[in-house]
Amino acid sequence: MRFLHIGDLHLGKVVSGYSMLEDQCQTLERLLDDAEEAEVEALVFAGDLYDRSAPSAEAVALLDWLLTEASERGFEVLLIPGNHDSAERVGYGSVLLERQGVHVAPPFAGSMTSVILEDAYGEVRFWLLPFLRPGTVRPFFEEAEIGSDYAAALGAVLEAASVDPGERNVLVAHQFVRAGGAEPERSDSETSIGGLDGVDVSLFDDFDYVALGHLHRPQRVGRGTARYAGSLLKYSLSEAHGQKSAVLVDLGPKGEVEWSLLPLRPPHDLREIRGPLDELLAEEVLGAADREDYVHAILTDDEPPVDALARLRATFPRLMAMDVDNASTRRIADLAHVQVEEAADDPLELFERFFEEQTGREVSSVQREFLNEVFAECLVDFEGSAS
Repeated sequence: MRFLHIGDLHLGKVVSGYSMLEDQCQTLERLLDDAEEAEVEALVFAGDLYDRSAPSAEAVALLDWLLTEASERGFEVLLIPGNHDSAERVGYGSVLLERQGVHVAPPFAGSMTSVILEDAYGEVRFWLLPFLRPGTVRPFFEEAEIGSDYAAALGAVLEAASVDPGERNVLVAHQFVRAGGAEPERSDSETSIGGLDGVDVSLFDDFDYVALGHLHRPQRVGRGTARYAGSLLKYSLSEAHGQKSAVLVDLGPKGEVEWSLLPLRPPHDLREIRGPLDELLAEEVLGAADREDYVHAILTDDEPPVDALARLRATFPRLMAMDVDNASTRRIADLAHVQVEEAADDPLELFERFFEEQTGREVSSVQREFLNEVFAECLVDFEGSAS
């Protein structure tokens, strides 16, 4: 059996003020085309279908289109809610959807749902495990010592499922999973609750393939057959250098699993450009990539032009952010680690020291004269307001 493991969609996501809906729609349409060409039999969505538990009408319409289109093309569809989803909203109409080959994990009620699909080698059982917190699990396993332990909670659910390791089993889950002491790679928008929400991949040893959602970077967890597919698009600036993909999985007879990465094809990339402003706007640089991409510009000029942001926006209509990385900004970053040994009573002296830390230059006589006037006016205003 060949299926496609797809990670976090986050339909309705807004990144740096830009709605991702149109890019999501085009990327999903291309993904369905690629899946059809690859003769995929099933599509597996591993949670976070929406970006919010109360999604916009446009996001709901996009998911409706996706499921309808996938069903009409003959794919079996399996999906679970993630931590960004409302399990009740995602599960609405699941009985009706089941008749169209769309299998949705219902809100957790004490046990995992499983779906059996068949191929030339017999049955493949897909286990659909929605995102779980210990508090969701505890009421159904009162005799288990779960507390706030995510591993204990998932362990209780898996034990109750009585998974037959002699069968071909695929788990679809949305959790923070690590391998031993090795932490998975995360984007800057993803946090873990002090590691307390993490579970070890060894919990899933009875499954031939583990289709994970939750983290946005495509990666394996311990073994090649336990993987995060990653997010549909690049949803943070920290992902600019990565490549998004889905996982193409081939299940043979029991114990035989092969996988490969199917690159996703968004209409616009998110990329980082770095250098002096004039170099970034040079024609040879502009001609090397699509100006319509989402861009994070990092200027390295010693003194960036005051109109740098406007010039960048005029050239890159989807500019997401502009930062400066030069000797001055690095000195500012280092100031947090500098201890002032002796406080100065004179605020002008403090400012001069600050200026020197930033620029590596002393305040000139002209600048000092101007600063004296500014500080004098500030002092008058302050004394006036105090009285």
